[in-house]
Amino acid sequence: MTLREHCQLICHVAPVPPCGVVSVVLSSFVLFGVRTCLTVTQRDVFSVGASVLHSGHLHRLLTFPLHHRTSAQLLLSAAALLLLGGSLEKGFGTVRFLFLFLLLSSTTGLLYSLLDLLLEEQGHTEGLLPVALACVALTTMHTKMTRSFLCGVSFPTLALPWVLLLLTSALVPHSVLPCNIIAVLVGWMHGRGWFSLVELSEARACILEKMAPFRLLRSISGVMFVPASTEERRRTLLPQINPAPGSYPVQAYAPLSSISTADTTGKSYEGWPSSAGAVSGPTPAPNPHGHGPAHSFGLSHGHSCSHGHGHSHGQL
Repeated sequence: MTLREHCQLICHVAPVPPCGVVSVVLSSFVLFGVRTCLTVTQRDVFSVGASVLHSGHLHRLLTFPLHHRTSAQLLLSAAALLLLGGSLEKGFGTVRFLFLFLLLSSTTGLLYSLLDLLLEEQGHTEGLLPVALACVALTTMHTKMTRSFLCGVSFPTLALPWVLLLLTSALVPHSVLPCNIIAVLVGWMHGRGWFSLVELSEARACILEKMAPFRLLRSISGVMFVPASTEERRRTLLPQINPAPGSYPVQAYAPLSSISTADTTGKSYEGWPSSAGAVSGPTPAPNPHGHGPAHSFGLSHGHSCSHGHGHSHGQL
């Protein structure tokens, strides 16, 4: 198998990523590349912490998820968002997912900045990991599954964000545990309806996705744009299959000639013709004299003759 055939096989087998998650990950790579090329050494230029409230740089509440200190942190955080945030985008749509991304990240950054200000620790945090954990918490609040499985271990679905919190906080470098805990709580609060006043409705999302930036995302090949409408989203995620007749075993009907042949063979038994009514009709009642049907034993002629002779002798 050639390299091109291998690539085509991988493209057919691998799931198509949603374009909202891909756009966020690409933005993180672009920001990391620009910061590396410009040699920006100031660590908290895009991070969040108590300095956000001291200096009034509120734009960091929107930029801190895209900022990463090292390439390892960027790769692991991007992988976490691709694996954990795709289900949320498929459930809400691309436009609403991008709005939720901004809402969850800004709320998490603001609450962590307030906590950092109260504790006076002067700690900063950044990365996509807090938003990914918030997406998992929000997804578990909307799912109907009661049990989840991870590495063969079963546990309640509501405990999944906390399990992933412990794993990702230990694996992803420069991750801040208090910020991750706040992110899970923010996703839980959104799932409970605490942000219903600022939530983007489905009708408004349908209007926004017809505008220029989202029309461009819809036209990109290789990624999946998830519509905001429930019906269109269902058709996108679950496309209707129209198979050709005979492509499935349940559609492989027998030809008419074989059916007619089977009918003709079913109407005869051992060379004797039989009607459909005789075959499918009710079972005849037994003979009151204890004899079976005469034609089944080939004695109909003899029996009738003997009966006839006895009758004639009686008359004599």
